[in-house]
Amino acid sequence: MENLIFSLNATVPIFLLMALGFLFRKLGWIDEVFASKMNQFVFLVPLPILVFEDLATVDFQEVWNLKFVLFCFFVTFASIALAAGISFLWKDREIRGEFIQASYRSSAALLGIAFIRNIYGDAGLAPLMIIGSMPLYNIMAVVVLSFFQPERRKLDKELWKKTLKGIVTNPIIIGIAAGLLWSALRIPMPYIIGKTVSNVGAVATPLGLMALGASFDVQKTIGKIKPVTAACVLKFVDFTTVFLPLAVMLGFRREELIAILVMLGSATTVSCYVMAKNMGHEGTVTSGVVMLTTVFSAFTLTGWLFLLKSRGLV
Repeated sequence: MENLIFSLNATVPIFLLMALGFLFRKLGWIDEVFASKMNQFVFLVPLPILVFEDLATVDFQEVWNLKFVLFCFFVTFASIALAAGISFLWKDREIRGEFIQASYRSSAALLGIAFIRNIYGDAGLAPLMIIGSMPLYNIMAVVVLSFFQPERRKLDKELWKKTLKGIVTNPIIIGIAAGLLWSALRIPMPYIIGKTVSNVGAVATPLGLMALGASFDVQKTIGKIKPVTAACVLKFVDFTTVFLPLAVMLGFRREELIAILVMLGSATTVSCYVMAKNMGHEGTVTSGVVMLTTVFSAFTLTGWLFLLKSRGLV
């Protein structure tokens, strides 16, 4: 019951923020132009700063576990490859990039540390999971969203150049690079700077969620219900069923397994929608997956956690 309550406490407020955005749009307090501008602002400023803060404040030299980091990296890469392969089942090429990104990206940074701290009293190995997965999350998101942009039909030299430029200049990638460099050089974070960074980064999630809710179109989502459902099943069932037993076989236990579970099976992060919209995609599939995974993740994560506990693994 405590695990269920925690999961609900972690996911229901997120869903309610999206519901508020949807309500504000219906009331006319937020229009399409304002929601679009809000999405663009989140993408350019608070979201990169949030990523920077997550990585810059991790002292990974004290808790470094190369085996665990590499496992998170390769499992993330394998998940992307599986989602990419399945995406070719959809005849509509324009939704493939959204489908791939929404299938593999999780709220690892937002839920990972909180989830493990709630169970074990400290952050454990969640920062290492973030290091192993988050850079690849964002880099591959830029790649797949660039390759499958609706206006692009051919993987020519110009597309490769544009994709490379998009990766190098992407605000989130810059935030990752700055955060890793800051952490590696062990640069101190003065309180004034740290508090400012934290305050700016803190607005990324609520603003992004309300913008998502304001942009949510129920009719369009119903029209894309097959890819939306498939992405949710991949996230909640397939990835965890394949890779969680592999983690157990490799000897990962306790905090390690919880971090891997969050990486594989938590709700799709709202930043997926922000990135998709800002890179020329419609966002319907992404918003549908974010909404559904947010609603159901409290129950699926609790189910997986109960299974791990019943086998004495956590």
